[in-house]
Parts: sequence; structure tokens; C-alpha cells
Amino acid sequence: MNKRIILGSASPRRRELLAQVGVEFEVRVSDKEEIYKSNIPEEIVKELSLMKAENVALELDESIKDTVIIGADTIVVLDDEILGKPADEEDAVRMLARLQGREHRVYTGVAVLKFGPDGEKTVINYPVGTKVYVNAMTEDEIRAYVATKEPLDKAGAYGIQGKFAAYIDRIDGDYYNVVGLPVSRVCQTLKEIGAK
Repeated sequence: MNKRIILGSASPRRRELLAQVGVEFEVRVSDKEEIYKSNIPEEIVKELSLMKAENVALELDESIKDTVIIGADTIVVLDDEILGKPADEEDAVRMLARLQGREHRVYTGVAVLKFGPDGEKTVINYPVGTKVYVNAMTEDEIRAYVATKEPLDKAGAYGIQGKFAAYIDRIDGDYYNVVGLPVSRVCQTLKEIGAK
């Protein structure tokens, strides 16, 4: 039985990925502040994705029955430090200079909340990790990429699916996870809970 599916994310990349595989969904985004307690990357993304999904659920109230909510959050980790979205172009240059010629990890946390016909809730929450290897870049290459403005709204200051593809040596793991959603794993989860 097909259930109502809600994506609790403002990310256009996540929307594109779910649409690409034929999932019918609507988008609801909560603007509540998200504060995590863990300092382990896999646990941080689990916490943040669950908060996003739970915040959307709270706003739905009575219309929650027979609904599935998907929350997701992606972080980029280098040397145990989380690289968020750059504050400005110079911050993006600094981040990219640190990534080039090295391996880093991208973690996406996924939270799927399934509400039955009686409103009973089932929670599935997991992290997915991918190793990303970036080729060595010159300062001119870094600055030219930052000048495209592509990295300014992205964790780690790059989009693997955009112009930065020219500098990706290889990945070990799920490519779509780096884009922002491990879409195959999400589809398997939806199938397991009878939502697809």
C-alpha cells in the first residue's frame, strides 16, 4: 500500500534524487533549531536527521496517520573535524585547500518515521558513510572553482555532482550519499516498511 511520503529537507539535491527514482513525495521543512549532543560523525548525522523528521512530524499534528517522513542530514569530515558550509569565498578556498590530495569522509544520516493508521510510530535511523579522494589542486584551480559560487551552499565547499567532478579522484562507497541522500538504501527502507 502506498503511503503519503514527506521529505523533511530543503535540499534541492535530495528532492531531485527521490524524484529520479520515481518516489512520489511532498516537501515539508521545519525551521526549528537543531542541536546535536554527540561528537561521533555517524551519531551526529543520525541525531540531526531524526530531529528534522521529528520536527516535521510535530507540525503535522492530526494528519500524521498513514504517513512516512524522511529526514536527512549530510556532513563532511576531515581529520575528525566537521566541515560545514563555508562562511564566504575565502572560507571555501581554505576548506578546499585542506581537502585536495587527500581522503575525507561524507556521512549522511537518514531517519524514516512511519506512522500507521492508528498513528503508531516506527523509527528507522541510520548513517551511511562514503570515502572521497580529491586530486591535488593548484591555488588557481581552487579559486576558479570557488568563483563559480557552486561551493558556497554546500558542506565541505564542493558539489560532487557539479564542476568539482573534475577533481574527484575516486570514491569508496555510495556516490549518491555524497550528493546528499543514499537513495538506494532509502528505497530499500521504504520497501521494507511497505511504503513503496
